[in-house]
Amino acid sequence: MTGIIIIGAGRWGNHLIRNILEHPKGDLLAVVDCDRQRLEAVNERFNLAAAGVRLSQNWRDTQDLPAQGVIVATPATDHETTIREALELGYHVLAEKPLTLESQTAIALWELAQKQQRRLNIDHTYLFNPCVERGAEVVRQGHLGELRYGYAARTHLSPVRYDVDALWDLAIHDIAIFNHWLGEFPVQVQGTGKIWLQSQGVGASQHLFPDGLADLAWARLIYPSGVETTIHLCWANPDKQRRLAVVGSQGTLVFDELAPSPLTLIHGQLTQDEGGIWQPSAVTSEAVEVAPGEPLRRVCDRFLEGIETGQDCDRSSGWVGAQLVRVLEGLSQSCQAGGQLINLS
Repeated sequence: MTGIIIIGAGRWGNHLIRNILEHPKGDLLAVVDCDRQRLEAVNERFNLAAAGVRLSQNWRDTQDLPAQGVIVATPATDHETTIREALELGYHVLAEKPLTLESQTAIALWELAQKQQRRLNIDHTYLFNPCVERGAEVVRQGHLGELRYGYAARTHLSPVRYDVDALWDLAIHDIAIFNHWLGEFPVQVQGTGKIWLQSQGVGASQHLFPDGLADLAWARLIYPSGVETTIHLCWANPDKQRRLAVVGSQGTLVFDELAPSPLTLIHGQLTQDEGGIWQPSAVTSEAVEVAPGEPLRRVCDRFLEGIETGQDCDRSSGWVGAQLVRVLEGLSQSCQAGGQLINLS
């Protein structure tokens, strides 16, 4: 059993608490949150005190426990300080996304983890979704033909964040999926945004969000292969969408979380008839069979396994997390520059 301390008892912290409590290799030793009401709520929900789980408003008060790993589920603005301290104390760390709000600090934390010979994993939950895993197989097997472009929409009415904008809160999921499916990182990005609700973010980085927190964002990613993707992000839209697609010369692969069959392969292409007119041909649609599995459970599996084996995970390592922070950083720079194209290399 691997002893774990969870820092942060908010919405996502609750999911992590449940997963560690239920995991046969996890031993939840403590839950930390500066808000006593949240601690009382999770204690009541999971009966933590009866299970011998320590509850504390200061994580330094839990450092006497025989824990090997720390899970950080706090606002992104707190990540750098908390993760650095945990690594320096010799803990393995699983952190909620994004790793930090600056690529330099993200890379520095990854380098520190390597120096300390500790695992630094980022909770890129979507990369452990069975639909995303199966989708990557479909793309790499060549079912779409020559890859051309991609598009995604992630919209809903809430939750509104106060530490980061809609771009930083939502885009990382779709960027991670596109990177995974395409097998490459973008080399150029372009972003635009719109602010309606918060012209000044409470506790948000003034350097990163000088004009406030965008409620709407558009992100454009350009990859070395020439493939381009566009992402629509908004937390102030009652039309809930969770849809991503990659288009090729022979078909389109669609991941729609809200559909009865979330992963669909739509075959079809344009061919010229004898008169030179382009006509659709071979158009069919099939639901791609996907094995069941809870993504967050798989994230926890890989973190606990990494602590046991000493092996980093290719999808959730701190290095991958740092690269995603660099993409988001570039998109924010573009937004501040009125949609200027930003080179990431």
